[in-house]
Amino acid sequence: MAARLDIWLWAVRMTPTRAVATELCRNGRVEVNGGTGKASTAVKIGDRIEARIAQRHRIVVVARVINKRVGAPLAAECMVDHSPVVDRETSPPVFERQRGSGRPTKRDRRQMDRLRGN
Repeated sequence: MAARLDIWLWAVRMTPTRAVATELCRNGRVEVNGGTGKASTAVKIGDRIEARIAQRHRIVVVARVINKRVGAPLAAECMVDHSPVVDRETSPPVFERQRGSGRPTKRDRRQMDRLRGN
């Protein structure tokens, strides 16, 4: 049994929508077994998928092929995750504001934009 790469990425909840999965494949951010992964690439059990999703390098091995989106606990059983652990020390800074402090000021907004890279 096989499934399309973009459908499988969406079904195991690695991407929020199938359109996002297709876009990642189109931009060359997904590799299957060391080669470029197109959206229509057939995914089989044992395939190694490397993807750059949301500034994080994900490495997974297909444990089960599914074509429909399933619940998170079942989706976790469909893949074996070999992704590197994200260290909070090296992760990008997060702009934090005190709860209840009202609307962001112009200065706060500029700091948030700088962190986002806008």
